[in-house]
Amino acid sequence: MVSRFEHPAGGYRKIFETCEELSEPLPATVTGRIPSFLKGSLLRLGPGLFEVGDEPFYHLFDGQALMHKFDFKNGQVTYFRKFVRTDAYVRAITEKRVVITEFGTFAYPDPCKNIFSRFFSYFKGVEVTDNCLVNVYPVGEDFYAVTETNYITKVNTDTLETLKKVDMCNYVNINGVTAHPHIESDGTVYNIGNCMGKGATLAYNIVRIPPTQKDKSDPIEKSKVVVQFPSAERFKPSYVHSFGMSDNYFVFVETPVKINLLKFLSAWSIRGSNYMDCFESNESQGTLFHIARKNPGEYIDHKFKGAAIGMFHHINTYEDQGFIVVDLCAWKGFEFVYNYLWLANLRANWEEVKKAAMMAPQPEVRRYVIPTDVHKEEQGKNLISLPYTTATAVMHADGTIWLEPEVLFSGPRQAFEFPQINYNKYGGKNYTYTYGLGLNHFIPDRICKLNVKTKETWVWQEPESYPSEPLFVQTPDGVDEDDGVLLTIVAAPGSQRPAYLLILNAKDLSEIARAEVECGIPVTFHGMYKP
Repeated sequence: MVSRFEHPAGGYRKIFETCEELSEPLPATVTGRIPSFLKGSLLRLGPGLFEVGDEPFYHLFDGQALMHKFDFKNGQVTYFRKFVRTDAYVRAITEKRVVITEFGTFAYPDPCKNIFSRFFSYFKGVEVTDNCLVNVYPVGEDFYAVTETNYITKVNTDTLETLKKVDMCNYVNINGVTAHPHIESDGTVYNIGNCMGKGATLAYNIVRIPPTQKDKSDPIEKSKVVVQFPSAERFKPSYVHSFGMSDNYFVFVETPVKINLLKFLSAWSIRGSNYMDCFESNESQGTLFHIARKNPGEYIDHKFKGAAIGMFHHINTYEDQGFIVVDLCAWKGFEFVYNYLWLANLRANWEEVKKAAMMAPQPEVRRYVIPTDVHKEEQGKNLISLPYTTATAVMHADGTIWLEPEVLFSGPRQAFEFPQINYNKYGGKNYTYTYGLGLNHFIPDRICKLNVKTKETWVWQEPESYPSEPLFVQTPDGVDEDDGVLLTIVAAPGSQRPAYLLILNAKDLSEIARAEVECGIPVTFHGMYKP
C-alpha cells in the first residue's frame, strides 16, 4: 500500500487553490459504464476559498466551506458546487477580510472601529467559527454540514442552499461535537464532544439524537446526553475527532494532544491567537482507552492505557467473545499531526514536503483489543484470548491494564487514512475490509484497500492524480462484504479535464468508470452517498 510515485512537478498544489462556485450543474464526460444502481448523489465537503481579498488563510482547516455534489441519473453524471453561506463566509465576503478566527488563522479586529469599540468587543468573548468544511450527515429528514465546533449548518442537498445555523449548545451540555457521528440503521445519531462535568472539571459527553419524529418535530430538540467520560486533566481535555461504537459499547480514546482551555479563553483576544495555538501535548500521559455501556449509558471504570498516539479516525469497533476489537488509524508519539498541515507546508515543493514529513509522527493502522471482563488477580498475564490477534492487554500492579496493539499496516510516511467500510452492514460488527486514502508524505495519491484479517492490500494509483476519501456503496443484491463500488473525486491538474469522479470495483480496485469535468476541484475531506 506504499506509493509508487514521487511528485516533483508539484501538481498537488492545485488542490489547495481557491475556486469559484457554479451557477448550474456541469455535465461530466463519462468513460466506462456508470453502474445502474447509482441513482443518487455523492456529497463532499472541503475548503474552497483560501484567501479573502489579500488576507490568506493559513491552515488546511481554515478555507471556507465548499459543498460538492455529483448526481447520477440514467448513466449520466453532473457536477455542482456552492459555498455554504455560513456567518464566517458571508461576513468575510461582505467585509472583504477574515472576520471570524479559523482553526489556524486569526481574525484581526475591524480596522474601521475606533480603539474604544475594539476594546469592548474583546469582552464580548470569542466568536466561534461555523465554517462547516469537514463533513455532511443526515439527522432525521435533514442534512447538516459540519465542522468540530458547537455550530452545525442545515443544508438543502438538492440545491446546495444553506438553510440555517444550529447551535448544539442550545440543546445539550457540549462545547462542540465531532464531524464523525455514528448513525444506526433507524437513523439514531450518536456523537461526542467535551463539556463541563461536575465540580468545574472537564469531561466528554456522548450525545444521542433520535431518528425522525412521528410528529415531524426536529430530532435535534430531543438530543440527550447518554454517558459521560472523565477527563485525565481537569482543565485540558484531549482533542477528540471520532469515537468507536459497537453493538453494546462506546470506545473513547483519550490521546495526549490537549486543548489548553485557559489559554483558549484568556489569550485569544489579547494576543491574536487561533485554535491551533491552544493545543499542547502531555508528554507523559500516554494514551487512555475508555469504554462505556451503551444501553443504558454507563461508564466502566477500568484504566486501559497504551503508548502515546495521535488519532483522528476510528475504522471500526466490534465485540467478540467478551472482547472489544478497536481498529484505528494511529500516528505514533504525542506530537499533534495538525502541526504539519499548514498550507505553506502542503504547497511547498516536493523535496520540502518530504523533508517536513520526515520529522512528523509516523502513521500506522492498529488493532487494540480491550477485555470487558477484568479481574484484579490476573496480574501480569495477557488477558486477550482471541485466537486471531497478537494484540495484548496486561494488568499491572497499580491496576492499569496496558494495551499493546497488533499492527495491521505500516509504511514509512505512507499513511492509510480517511478509512471507510461497508458501514451499513458491518459498522460495529466483525468485518474484513477497510478502504482508505493513501497519503504519501501527507499528499493524497492513491486509493487503498486492506483486509484486516489477512493484511492483504490492494492499491489504485495513477501518476499526477490526487484522490479523496473513498466512499463505499453496496451493490443492491450484493452478498459479500465487498460487493460494491468505491466513489472518489480525483484531481488531475495536468490533464485536459482537471478533475473527475472515479468509480472503482471494491473487490479489486479496478476501474469501472470515470466522469470528467472541465473545472478543477480542490481537496475534500469527508462526505456521503445519498441514494
